[in-house]
This record gives sequence, C-alpha cells and structure tokens, in this order.
Amino acid sequence: MLKSAVPILASLNEEESIKFYTQKLGFTFYSSWEGYLILGRDKINLHLWPCKDAEIAKNTGCYINVTNVDKLYAEYEPIGVIHPNGALQEMPWKMKQFSILDNNGNIIHFGEEMKD
Repeated sequence: MLKSAVPILASLNEEESIKFYTQKLGFTFYSSWEGYLILGRDKINLHLWPCKDAEIAKNTGCYINVTNVDKLYAEYEPIGVIHPNGALQEMPWKMKQFSILDNNGNIIHFGEEMKD
C-alpha cells in the first residue's frame, strides 16, 4: 500500500540551498512556495522547509536508496561534500553507503543493498 516517501529537510537559505542542490548534487529545482523548496533527481523528490535554527539542520537527515553507489560517490567526492566520517564503505547491515553534508548541515546517506 505504501508507495514512496519524500524527505523534508531544513533550509537555512533558500537561494543557497537551490544552488547547492542543483549545481553540486545534480538535482532539478521545481518550485518554491514561500521558501518551501521542491527538488528532484531521477526518481527521488526532496523537500526543504525554511528554517532559522542551524541546530535543527545539524540534527536532521535522511537515507536515500540508490543504484550504482560507487558512481554516485565518484561524482560527489571531488566536490568536497562527503561527511568527514562518511566515506564509501560496506556496512554490517548489508548496505554499501556514504554520507554527505548539505549546505545547511543536514546529513544525507546514500546506500545500495549489497548482494550476497
């Protein structure tokens, strides 16, 4: 019955968030409604809500399941967005994943299920 989920992250600055997600992460900007942003890449939609408290963004994040995590890591690693402790690795829960920090401080984990 459940079909999909849309992460909603904090945005400290509308213009800077749009630039970060479109220019660095390859998302498409769809719309803004009083600072509420809607973006997407491939089949993933992502929303950001206007927030004034940086501590909220620093304690917010999401997990995005992907295919070809190695290719995505190779795209993001050279631009300096990888979390200091988020290098690509195989996790005990059978996911190969890495983590980034966006321009607001939100953490986003990207993971691909490992085959047995």
